[in-house]
Amino acid sequence: MTTKSYTQAVADGIWSAGTDLIGYVPSVTIAPVIDHLITADGGTAGISERVKPLSREEEAVGVLGALPLAGKFGAIVMQDNGFGNSLTALTTFSLSYHLPLLIFANTRGGPGEYNSMIHSISQPMPTILRTAGLHVLELDRRSSSEDWEQTVAEAGVHARMTYRPVVVLGSFWNTDGKVA
Repeated sequence: MTTKSYTQAVADGIWSAGTDLIGYVPSVTIAPVIDHLITADGGTAGISERVKPLSREEEAVGVLGALPLAGKFGAIVMQDNGFGNSLTALTTFSLSYHLPLLIFANTRGGPGEYNSMIHSISQPMPTILRTAGLHVLELDRRSSSEDWEQTVAEAGVHARMTYRPVVVLGSFWNTDGKVA
């Protein structure tokens, strides 16, 4: 029996949620997730019709968050420290206008984190997001990759059902024997 990698599980969960378009803010940690998303979309060499790089997190919220206005559904893949850039867009656009959006963000600042500066923004992020009114689900090595896939897919369904953004925070530390 072959167990699916955690990064493959995240990508499959995002597609299973019925996502029409995915935006990502590049980082080394989420690069394997992006590679799986592009491959699943039939893309090659880092290029895909439905998986697009964006420069900043608030740009991703604006682009992907507007898809429901056209009857489509979007997802964002990013790092959790990027919520510092995107909270205004999430609260004044996505939440205020009841626009569903699936966000998967890898977490920083936890066990295994080498960057001592990232703890200040990443460690309190789940509380900050919940305080802002966002629905947050958290995943780590205690759950199987199959659980990750189902949770990401269900988060997308929940976002569509409730017309709100839903955030899944995933810590890749000690999964698949590496960070991501």
